[in-house]
Amino acid sequence: MSVESRGIPALGELCRRGIVAAPMAGGVSRPELAGAVSDAGGLGFLAAGYKTADGMYEEIKQLRALTAKPFGVNLFMPQPSADQATLDLYRQQLTSESAWYETPIDERSEERHPTDDGYEAKLALLVDDPVPVVSFTFGCPSRDELDALALAGTFTVVTVTTPEEAQAAEWAGADAVCVQGIEAGGHQGTHRDDPQTDGSSGLGLLSLVTQVRETVQLPVIAAGGLMRGAQIAAVRAAGADAAQLGTAFLACPESGAHVMHKQALKNPLFVRTELTRAFSGRPARGLVNRFMREHGPYAPSAYPEVHYMTVGLRKAAARVGDAQGMALWAGQGHRLARDLPAGRLVQVLHSEADSAWTEMALRRSTS
Repeated sequence: MSVESRGIPALGELCRRGIVAAPMAGGVSRPELAGAVSDAGGLGFLAAGYKTADGMYEEIKQLRALTAKPFGVNLFMPQPSADQATLDLYRQQLTSESAWYETPIDERSEERHPTDDGYEAKLALLVDDPVPVVSFTFGCPSRDELDALALAGTFTVVTVTTPEEAQAAEWAGADAVCVQGIEAGGHQGTHRDDPQTDGSSGLGLLSLVTQVRETVQLPVIAAGGLMRGAQIAAVRAAGADAAQLGTAFLACPESGAHVMHKQALKNPLFVRTELTRAFSGRPARGLVNRFMREHGPYAPSAYPEVHYMTVGLRKAAARVGDAQGMALWAGQGHRLARDLPAGRLVQVLHSEADSAWTEMALRRSTS
């Protein structure tokens, strides 16, 4: 059954310019950023990760006051608990950071830092008071959960990193998949974190989009290292229906990223990105700094426990102006970041993509 036949707007109606602002947790994807993107004809997103259900709802209310256009909310799927002995070993690894920043390492409790990220409460709220789009990261919801959102009139998107994950999302009843290539900044949205790997064996975006397009019949949103309109045109040519950009919006004035994070995107001190578990316990791409070099080799597969273990240290590093101790999430295209207002950036990207698409059409007609 198509989304239209269920009374749910199609992806093209929700995102008229084919540009999605990636949900970036940790305070980056503020209502101001999401609203500016949506007002410009893109699809703005709020990131509910690490927030309570009430905190998520407050941001939804703020965003509704800023725009009447469609927007999305992203949820993190619940994760299994990590082995305590493994966590204790990494805690010892971080004692030098605790001493350096004069900050205690956070003692996690299930009540304060649940591994399910308050998923059920957030989902219940979104079913009761629907938003246009809900996306999921770190797994795929059940058919019952996706059906409940569909009955509420919500378009659902599941983040995938392999054709097999895309197929599972299609079987579960998702309306679209967000296909995330290895180039993407922040966390890799794999449905399972293999502790035997560092996450670097993932597929590049163009190859992944092509494989997913040949595997499922769902609309495809392409994500991973996209910073220019020509790249958007390229993934559209490969079969994507829309493009999702995160790092491209990180430097915008509406972004809630720390000023040092924004400056680091083009700072010659930070020349490359890598995937690391150092900050959160799950593979995530960021600018290589001292913390990543010193602790990445020892970080366990233990998300979100490691995230909560290091959050105080990261905040302390930001307070004293030390970017070497912060999680500087960024995709491989970070050098191409532009500090334009978000709405203006959507317009520029759209114009660039149209020009690139026209050029490709001319080349095809003359070849």
